[in-house]
Amino acid sequence: MADEAARDSGGASATDSTATPDSANDDAGESGRRSRSSHVNRDLTKGSIRKNLWFLGWPQVAEGALSVADQLADLIWAGRIGFQAIAGLGAAQAYLGTIMMARMGLDSSMRSMIARAVGARQISYANHVLLQSLTLTTVLAVVIIALIMWLTDFLLALMGLSDGVVDQASGYMRIQIVAMMVLSYQRITGGALQASGDSMTPLRAATVTRVAHLLLSPFLIFGWFGLPAMGLMGAGAARLAAEFIGVAMNFYALTRGKTMLRLNLREYRLDLPLIWNILKLGAPASVTNMQRGVSQLVVVGIAAQFGDIAIAVFALSRRTENIVNQASRGMGRAAGALAGQNLGAGLVSRARSSMVWALVFTAGFVTPVILLLMLFPEQIAGFVNSEPEFVATGAAWIVIAAFGYIAMGPVQVFTQGFNTSGSTLVPMIITVSTMWLFEIPLAFALANYTSLGQFGVPWAIVAGMTLRLVFFVWYYLTGKWLRTGLL
Repeated sequence: MADEAARDSGGASATDSTATPDSANDDAGESGRRSRSSHVNRDLTKGSIRKNLWFLGWPQVAEGALSVADQLADLIWAGRIGFQAIAGLGAAQAYLGTIMMARMGLDSSMRSMIARAVGARQISYANHVLLQSLTLTTVLAVVIIALIMWLTDFLLALMGLSDGVVDQASGYMRIQIVAMMVLSYQRITGGALQASGDSMTPLRAATVTRVAHLLLSPFLIFGWFGLPAMGLMGAGAARLAAEFIGVAMNFYALTRGKTMLRLNLREYRLDLPLIWNILKLGAPASVTNMQRGVSQLVVVGIAAQFGDIAIAVFALSRRTENIVNQASRGMGRAAGALAGQNLGAGLVSRARSSMVWALVFTAGFVTPVILLLMLFPEQIAGFVNSEPEFVATGAAWIVIAAFGYIAMGPVQVFTQGFNTSGSTLVPMIITVSTMWLFEIPLAFALANYTSLGQFGVPWAIVAGMTLRLVFFVWYYLTGKWLRTGLL
């Protein structure tokens, strides 16, 4: 306890100052350390927790903001095509988001293992974890692309969509799944860098990627300057081209020794037991993420009975939801990485405080967004599409959903923080049980058996999110997520 207290206050102990043989081999000499910028070498197990969290978190929040801008731009371009394009975008994204969120659960296990390894000064093990995660990602990418290319029409038909919506969604969904699998390489390399303490390198790659996509999308969607007018498919094609740039930037940093981690393919060896451990640890996080996507598919089915406008409005609400989600997820992942490094070093109280500060920062990000959505819902809906029915329905849905965002921010912090620090099972249980035993049945009942109609869906989401927050606060207070050492 005395040793932990000394290190929590920023002091050094024998364990902090003594390098392991592993770390001596990994640092590649004093000149290599000096060649790296300060944002790579910072020791997150010492010093101010608040400053360390901000140092690690703000680039991830900024990266999330870029992602939101990217998604909103696609929504706006789809709105210029028509509300059926908006509905097609939402329907395709319901499937694609489910797949991507499930795969991201495996990123959580990788992040937690790398964070713990860095906290324990075992850098070569962190590199090994990243290489095995890339192996797993490659196998999954090949399987997922093949399945979606084959099943796209069947999956869209299951939703009961109109022919116009299916026409907009099918081509977009096929090209977007390839883009998302390329994105998975950017996410996994960026996540590894963030877990090791470097959030700036992934932010640079994400910035270039998002800007490239934003600039290229309208040219391919509308056929500007003689390019083919691809419609909604153009947004997917633009994303595919842009994602290659971001992936290349992250791999360049990892292979050139510009970060704490360094990939060396000559040292690669297939490690099936480690891949199995990544799968086992990541499976609950994957279920946590995936069930959210599956629930969105059910919600689309509930909304579809109210027509194309309802599906389009749901797509709009998902984009406004992502504004809150991306900020809180970024800060939650930062808190999880910070907590993971400190738990790897045996510093329990520092790990606990990381989550508290993440909640404080998230409240500062999310509150202005919620107020903006509540005060200007008609203007926000009308900016996407000016048809009166869409604006009226969208504005009402946005106001209701905004109440749920009050709980959504903290829920995302807890979910991502626990998963990234290595505690994946209980968040899965909380999320799955509250979603499928409470939120989804409530949405169906309110939409079909009350006068609320389609607006029963957002009210059910508000109730479900609030209940989840209660359970997550309870789990945080138990302290059972604070396991020290390597996973």
